[in-house]
Amino acid sequence: MTRPVTIGLAQMGSPPGDAGANRAATAEAAKLLFDQGAQLIVLPELAVPWYTVDPDEVALTAESLTGPTVDAWTAVAADHSGIIVGGLCERDGEAFYNTAVVVDQTGVIGHYRKLHLFAEEKLSFTPGDRGLPVVDTPMGRLGLCICYDLRFVEVVRVLALSGAELICVPTAWITGFDTARWNAEGLSTQAQGAVLQAKLSQVFIACASQVGVFPGFDFLGSSVVVDSFGEVVAGPLPGTEDELRIVTIDLADVQRAEARGTLIRPRADRRTDVYGLSYDGTVL
Repeated sequence: MTRPVTIGLAQMGSPPGDAGANRAATAEAAKLLFDQGAQLIVLPELAVPWYTVDPDEVALTAESLTGPTVDAWTAVAADHSGIIVGGLCERDGEAFYNTAVVVDQTGVIGHYRKLHLFAEEKLSFTPGDRGLPVVDTPMGRLGLCICYDLRFVEVVRVLALSGAELICVPTAWITGFDTARWNAEGLSTQAQGAVLQAKLSQVFIACASQVGVFPGFDFLGSSVVVDSFGEVVAGPLPGTEDELRIVTIDLADVQRAEARGTLIRPRADRRTDVYGLSYDGTVL
């Protein structure tokens, strides 16, 4: 049995200053990827308005989940009967969140608020309060996390044990550290982390990063799709320019990775009598 899904990665930079232009650019990128055959599209972290940690900019540009960005992405998803996962700056009452949404033709069908805020993000955003949701879609079960979250092995393991088959990761990976540790395949240390996490938890991981040099930030691209065996099946995309990439995966490989042999069984051989993960009141 096969369960093919065609993923579209939108690696792109969102220049600061014009949320409307960036919103339009993300919608256009999604259209182009859908036209190339993508069924599910992943956009970067804070693709709208732009990546910012400035409290005034966050307060000025944040929007609700019924705002113009979700409306724009919903319209594109509806025109192509597809799904868009993307990052935006969410306002909920007086709180601001670094949020990833899952949008189909009906609107938001799932959303996640970044749990692990990176560096100065803590000055502007409220830590996530929605846990680690898994979103059921006609294509499969999607997990969500954002950028720095991927540094925490518990995040991917909880999502995998909760039934996620594909983890979508909007990111804004930056340079400035670990740059000497890129491997021979051109994978940044952040992308190497995605490879390791996918291999250890037998899930697909799709990371779409911001790219480009903007005031205060140098985004490194390196967007990737990794399969449930820990093999890179798309990317890494270049660290200097916007790029769109599609790849078809087979979600049935999640089960194949779990059952690939009798010697290595990372899920079946877990010693939950000695240790365990507790999430939302349930021991996993």
